[in-house]
Parts: sequence; C-alpha cells; structure tokens
Amino acid sequence: MKQNKSLRNNLKSIRTRLGMSQQDLANLAGVTRQTISGVESEQYTPSVAITLRLAKALGCQVEDLFWFEQDSPQIEVLLTKPVTSSKQVRVSLAQVGGQWIAYPLVGKDAFRLEMIPADGESVEDETRTNANKVQVRLLEDVDKLRNTVAIAGCSPVVSLWAKAAERWHPQMRVQCNFANSLAALQSLSRGEIHIAGMHLYDPETQEYNIPFVRKVLADKNAVLITLGIWEEGLLVQSGNPMGIKSVSDLVEFGATIVNREKGSGSRMLLEQVLQQEQVSFSAVKGFDQVIGNHQDVAQAVVSGIADAGISTASVAASFGLGFIPLHQSRYDLVVLKEYLEETPVQQLLGTLGNRLVHSQLEVLGGYDTSKTGDVVATI
Repeated sequence: MKQNKSLRNNLKSIRTRLGMSQQDLANLAGVTRQTISGVESEQYTPSVAITLRLAKALGCQVEDLFWFEQDSPQIEVLLTKPVTSSKQVRVSLAQVGGQWIAYPLVGKDAFRLEMIPADGESVEDETRTNANKVQVRLLEDVDKLRNTVAIAGCSPVVSLWAKAAERWHPQMRVQCNFANSLAALQSLSRGEIHIAGMHLYDPETQEYNIPFVRKVLADKNAVLITLGIWEEGLLVQSGNPMGIKSVSDLVEFGATIVNREKGSGSRMLLEQVLQQEQVSFSAVKGFDQVIGNHQDVAQAVVSGIADAGISTASVAASFGLGFIPLHQSRYDLVVLKEYLEETPVQQLLGTLGNRLVHSQLEVLGGYDTSKTGDVVATI
C-alpha cells in the first residue's frame, strides 16, 4: 500500500524495547523484514491485516502503534497570564466552572517546588548503634510502596516522563531523586535506586555514558536505554546583549558564569570545551561559583547574578533565555538487569514507546526523541 503521509507509528521503539530484531518481528507477524523496515521508516502504510498482526505480535493495541497526525483534539482555553510570544507555549490545564483554564509553563512556573508527603517516619530508639538502619512506621499503603520505581538524575525531563507514566499506570509510582550523573550512577551501584539517569561524554573513547558505567558498575550487569538526545550549551540573557558566541568569548568579554558541581555532565562539558579552545579554567570569572541544578543555573542568568551558564536548550526556552549550542548529549537510563523483571520497572520503561511521552519531550524543544527507548548497551 502506498505511503500515507499523515500516519505515524512507533513500531521501532516498541520492537527494540522488547529486544526484537526486524527479522524476529517479521517472523512473528508473518511478513517480510522489508515490510517491517518500510513501516518503521514510514515509507509504507500497512494493510489492516498486517496492522493487526503487528499489534498481536507485540502484545499491544493498534492505537499504541499507529495514529493520525491530525487526531490531536483542540479546545478553547483561558490563559491565567498573557503570553506575548507567537511561539508554542507549554501549559497545564484544568476545567474550572465549565471553563478550560491554561497555566503557562514558562520560567519558574515550568518547575514545581512542593513539600513531599512522607511515606513513613522513623521510630525513636536510644539503643540503636547503626546510624544507617532504623525502624520506620508506615504512613502509606504498603502495596503502593511496592509499586514504586526509584530514579536519580539531574534532568527535569525525568520527572516529566515520570508524571506521564503515572497517568498511564495509575497503580505505579515514581520516586524522583535529584543527583548529577556520576552521583546517580554511584547511587545505583549502592543499591539505592532502580534507575540512574546520566549524560557523561568520554572524549578518549568518544562514547556517551558507557565507559563510566563500566567503571562504576564493574561487578554488576546493567542495560543502558536512551531517554533522549538533548542540546547542551551556554545559557545567556535574552537577546544575548554581550554577543557571546563561544566559551572563549566568556573571557574576552569579561562575562561571569555559574558552574555545576563536579560529577555533573554540564561541568564536564564546560571543562572539555575550555580545554579544546585552550582557555584556562581560572581565566573564566565565576568558574568556582557552583550551582546545584539546571533550574538554578537559568535563574542565576535571569536574575543577573551571572551572564552565562551551561544547561540545555529546553531549560533556556522555559526561562526565555538565549542559547548558544555547544554539544548534543545522549541522556541514558541505566538499569540493573536484576531489576528488569520487576513489574513497576517494566511498566515505567514500557511507556518510553508511548507517543504521548514523546510529545511531552518534543514540545520542550531541544530534544530529539528518535532514539527514545533504544537499548544502546548491555554491560
């Protein structure tokens, strides 16, 4: 059947997540490998019979595999704040008194800071001798706790993905913990989390994440799954009034920066680019001024505390800042193989092929989701 340009599919992401080759899926569905390749590249529109066979072979609904681009519904909303930009703006929605209300996710409103409800509290014990072990009185249903997936990472996208996944699987809960890439990996090694998110580049091997995983998880087996590929670079004030175009300009124009902590992918990127351009770390104003996360870097630039800082294109867009791209980084999820059999972990990873999850990442800007859900390494 000839190509239908409005038909979209995520056949490849679901197939690779299940560890199938194109030939494996072709054998199960009773079609040729060329058919699978044609459908995945959207060069071929499958018949109804082939569509049903593919869905059956993958154990999902047809709607999970295929959709029409124009099928996204539209509604009229009332904005809580005026938006002067003609560009797309992310919003949260609620229906109040029969009227759809839209809350623009711009600047600080794109990130939520809130008191976290407790799942339990420690029991007082004056005889306790081990500071790392305590008795806890539960404040939450134990079945709900069993359905929790713990993740550590520094990307705001991790929590965005988690919220989308929780809507898809209401019985599952995702516990997100902030940690830079190296700290997240070390936490995984200590058995504190199920999944570590990381974006570290090794210039010697020219590989993302894998060399670091091999080193930190030397005695463990793990799988690396891509969440997305993001643009990293310099955040600068709106309109880039200083005319910064490279890290060399930071020194030439006397710009002040804020930096990230050691072990973070952003700091490693800054150091690598400075070395490539033969710029001394000490020559950059503010190099030792450490900020704890991507949002704080953006806030420092917005408030004028700094002229620039390393972060991502999506963070720049959320805060209305200028952005000078330096590098594309692959953000991977590292999972110990022993956790892959756990139901909540399977459910969470299973949402990586969901087109609604992809849409949440894509609308941020600066994210490439073409590799989302791909297994890039088994260690």
